[in-house]
Amino acid sequence: MAAQFQFVMRSGPTPGATYSLEGDQITIGRDSNNGVVINDSEISRKHARLTFQGGKYVLDDLGSTNGTFVNGQRLVGPVVLKAGDVVSLGEQIVLMFDALSVDAGATMVAARKGAPAPVAPPAPVAAAAPPPSNATPAAPAKQRSWLPLVIGIGILLLICLCVVVFWYIDQNYLWCTFFPFLTGCGK
Repeated sequence: MAAQFQFVMRSGPTPGATYSLEGDQITIGRDSNNGVVINDSEISRKHARLTFQGGKYVLDDLGSTNGTFVNGQRLVGPVVLKAGDVVSLGEQIVLMFDALSVDAGATMVAARKGAPAPVAPPAPVAAAAPPPSNATPAAPAKQRSWLPLVIGIGILLLICLCVVVFWYIDQNYLWCTFFPFLTGCGK
């Protein structure tokens, strides 16, 4: 039995669409030259790359603007995908990675034990209805960095301290004491 891999789009421009993964290297992006083409403005032209190594696919971000996430964690290096992993591209595109077992003598593909069953794409719809107003999009968890906030507060405190010091010097006529070279007091 050989394994066959696929992505199933959970949210994005075509929910339910399946992308069969075949080949040693597959790029994902909105450019038509990619192996997996997702035409969405959140997706970079060359967003991510899948590399087949040792019977498994390894996912790597290609410096995309909106990032690539596996199970909510932003990729900072290559990650080996396992059946059931949730791959998010940006905030709106969510794909489910699935591994199928294929028996060459069988007439249909069966899901590997313990893996979710493959989902067939839905029938085409004439016009998409807007999402309900209470719907929340499935987005990867964002990690907030506190560093810019801490730096900003530190700069603000430094400016306030300088204002207070100069005010004190001015109110107590200490310009000649602290800055004789500026006022000509030291002559």
